[in-house]
Order: sequence, then structure tokens, then C-alpha cells
Amino acid sequence: MKKFFLLFASLFFFKPQVGLSQNTVGLLRYTPEKSSEGYNLFFPHNQSTTFLMDNCGNIVHTWQLPDTMRPGNAAYLLENGSLIRCSRPNNIINDPIWAGGGGQFVDVVDWSGDILHRFERNDEVFRLHHDIAPLPNGNVLMIAWEKKDAPSAIAAGRNPQLLPQQELWSETILEWSPILDSIVWQWEAWDHLIQDFDPSKANYGRVQEQVGKIDVNYDEQDGHPDWLHCNAIAYNPVLDQIVLSIPHFNEFWIIDHSTTTAEAKTNQGGNFGKGGELLYRWGNPKTYLRDQDTTQQLFFQHHTRWLHPNAAPDDPDFGKILLFNNRIHPDYSTGMVIPTPLDWSTQSYTLDPDKAFLPDSASQIIRHPEADAPKDQSDGLSSIQRLENGNWLVFFGRWGYGVELTPENEIVWEYVVPLRAGKPVPQGTSLSSNNNLSFQMTRYPISFPAFDGKDLSQGSPLEINPDNSLCLSTSLNPPRTFAQNAFRVYPNPAASQVFVDNYSKEKLHFVRLFGIDGQLQREWTPIQDQYAFDVSTLNPGFYLVVTNLGVQSLIINR
Repeated sequence: MKKFFLLFASLFFFKPQVGLSQNTVGLLRYTPEKSSEGYNLFFPHNQSTTFLMDNCGNIVHTWQLPDTMRPGNAAYLLENGSLIRCSRPNNIINDPIWAGGGGQFVDVVDWSGDILHRFERNDEVFRLHHDIAPLPNGNVLMIAWEKKDAPSAIAAGRNPQLLPQQELWSETILEWSPILDSIVWQWEAWDHLIQDFDPSKANYGRVQEQVGKIDVNYDEQDGHPDWLHCNAIAYNPVLDQIVLSIPHFNEFWIIDHSTTTAEAKTNQGGNFGKGGELLYRWGNPKTYLRDQDTTQQLFFQHHTRWLHPNAAPDDPDFGKILLFNNRIHPDYSTGMVIPTPLDWSTQSYTLDPDKAFLPDSASQIIRHPEADAPKDQSDGLSSIQRLENGNWLVFFGRWGYGVELTPENEIVWEYVVPLRAGKPVPQGTSLSSNNNLSFQMTRYPISFPAFDGKDLSQGSPLEINPDNSLCLSTSLNPPRTFAQNAFRVYPNPAASQVFVDNYSKEKLHFVRLFGIDGQLQREWTPIQDQYAFDVSTLNPGFYLVVTNLGVQSLIINR
């Protein structure tokens, strides 16, 4: 009894020291009143489970693959509750095409984990890799390497000196219909090449004059076959356009999806009238201007996305791009917002002759506020997302480290994936770079339709010997009074069921039940203004009912 009242007093009369926890993995910091509530989806490397986690670090749902499978690499949650996931076998020894990010399968999986639809591509010519983009009509855009042998590459104008392995991998975008189980649209980079190396070969011309084409001899990888290494794809339904991240060119491209497959092979057709040629490119003007004095902005970027894909033409965010700039500095990585020079009236991206595409620089840089933080540089993987409340969720993939930043650059949530070589580690473990590498992390708001009717209350932390006290204390930051006028808990004492009635004007977002030892016993979210909670399996004793509206005590007595 004395221990309970000491805990109770500390909750109401002392402000928690946010971020001073000794945790090294799992949840490190949490200020819920400033954080964007939701569930975090991630699919770490070196293991086969996709995780859905609440902001307290509790794993509330998982989708399991066989132990022999690995990420390949992205996973996304759909509004209907299905998961769309990329994967590959762990054994890659005999694969004819392999590089980091390689995949093989794209699965549509229901909430229970059953595979509803599957697409596979990994053969002598094509291999799926990295990322996908679910479309509003249920189709899926997929990235695939397309291997060309040396004679084909040379015939296309490739310098033979840039073919040390006698092959070159181009990129193909495939649109798959799971319902029809067929490819319904396709775009190939190989259809849009330019070269000024050999006038006797195909695609010869002036690179500077055809900025919508791809210089087949631009090379920063010492002739490695993975010439482009497209690592991200995203779709804009308002524009009907696709953005592609091309890190080996240190730029991103925008192409037209409104074309037919036949038009996508040409420079005519589609809403912007350029067929499958690049409508816009940004990050490294040397790729098309051959001007060594131009300023490079991107450095092996990842997770290139439309900042607000559903923004209308009159929205300030219309056409803006958000990305993670991995290697912009040896000591840190950043997020960037790029406002494209999109002219809606002329259906074009403005470009002055003999100049690079605008803008000259990003309009916004998002950087970790702690300059000496070792985890704020990731030379690969990683992601960035703008959340519903305007915060940024930045995920440093090499470290498995996620941080939520307010617009004022205040840290309000921190999490380290508690895995080493795919296995959970105990709280207190110090992890190094690549111990827990993960491709990306995506947060879905509590209101996301996939969660309707789902029980997400029985989660627990992924790490071994977890410490939940940080989430308990920061759930009450700043501390509230008893909130007797905000909500009511009854009956109290209770035996099997407890009801919570909400009398305030605020919505009741969550209810958490803590024991006197500070351990989270139950969590229910999302909930209605009147809700019944089952406590029949809990031991008799004193508990705290913690909500976003305040705190009340509860006695369970049978």
C-alpha cells in the first residue's frame, strides 16, 4: 500500500524527466502530448517478421514469414487491413542478379498473415528490388533490375571500358494487378537513353540538349553493373505521376504514369505530352549538363516521396518532394523538402535553356537537433515522413533508430529497434551500426481505417527485460489532476469489467492500465467515449488508469 501511494504522489507532484531514461534499446524518449499518436510499421533485416508497434514500444501485431525468408525490402499497410510486403529467400548464392536491396516476392497478406496474392520475379533477366508503391485502384508499382549483356549495352552506346563485368543492369517499373495477376503497365529506362560517346551506335546525341533522356555513360560506380540502383518509388494520384529515387546518379526522376505502355516507350503521349521521358530530375545536374561546376544537392538519397500526394494544385504542398539525404555530410544525414518548378497551367516542369532544373536548393532541411548524436548519420537505408500533426518521423536505417521531431526541432519520441542479427536483445544492450539495420519505418495514425475493429491492446515490448517506466511517466507529462470531471471509471472497486465514461470535450484516445510496480498491464486504443474493459484476468490490487485526459486510481477486488 505504501509503495502505491508513493508512486501515485510522484506522478502528480513531480514533473518527469523526459529523455533521461537509461534505456539503450526500445523506447528512449516519449512526450505524448506533443507526439503524433499512431502505430509504427517496420520490417527489420536479418529476420522474417513485420512488426506493428504502438508509441510506447509495444508490439501490437506481427506478420510472419518462414524463417528462411528475409525483407526485400519494403512493407506497407493498406486501408483494408492487408499488408503488402516485399521479401526474398535468405539464400542468394546462386542468384544471377544480386545487389543490396534485392527482392523476389511481393505479397498481399491479410491481417491474419495469409497470403492473398503473390507476384514473383527473380530470373536471368529481371529481379524485383527495394520498394513498391500501392496504387488507389489496388494495383502495385514495383521496381525491377533488367540485366543487359555487354553486346546489348555497347550497341546502346555504352563505353566498353565501363563494362568490367560484361553486363549492365537497367531499371524497369512494372504495374501489377493482384486481381488479374498480370502486368498491366510498364516503363523501361532502356527506352530513354542518350550518349555522346560513339556516333556509330544507337542513342547518339547531345546530352545537354535532351535532359529527358538518361546518359548511358554517366557512371559513378566504377562500372558496377548496378548502374542506377533505384531504391524508392512513390505515386501521386492527382498528377498521375511517379517519382523514382536514383542514388547512383544522386538524383530523383519524375515520370508520367498517364501514358499507355506503348507511349511509355516513346517521347510522346501522356498528360504532359512527353511519353516515358523524364519530366523532371533534381539533385545532380552533372548527369545531364556535363558541367562539373554545377552544385550537387543529393548524396545517395533514400525514401523519395511526395510530401503531400493528394494535394490539389492550389495547395502550397502541391508537387513538393520529401526525401532522406543519406551522405550529405560525413557526420550526419538530413531530410529535405524540394518544391518542384511545376507549372500546372502548361502541364510541365519549368526549365530554362542550358540551365539546371530549379530549385537551386531545398526549401527545408530537417536535421537531428543533437549535433553529436552518433546515430544521426546513416549512409544507406532510412526514411522520413511528415506526420498528421506536422511533426517529422525520421528513421536512420543503419542504426534502426527512429526519432520524432516537432516543427521547432524538439525530440518528442525516440526508439531503437532492439535486435542484433535479427534476434531480440536485453534492455541495456549497446548496439552498433548495422546490428539492427532496417529499410524504413512508417507511422499510421490511430484513425487509419486498417485498425477499425482490431484488438491492439495486448502488446509487449520486443526487447528482453523491458523497462516500461519511461512510457508510464511521460504519459503524464505535464502531470494532470484527478480529472474527475473529464472521465469516470466505474465500478470501483471492480471484479471483471470496468467502464470509462468521457465527459470532456476532448476525445479519449487511449486507456492504459498500470500496476503499482509501474509496469503496463493493459492498453486499449482506439476507443469510444463509453467503453467496457475486461480486467477479469488481472490480479487483485491497486492500479492506475492513465488516459490522455488524466489519471484515476482503480482497485480490482474479487
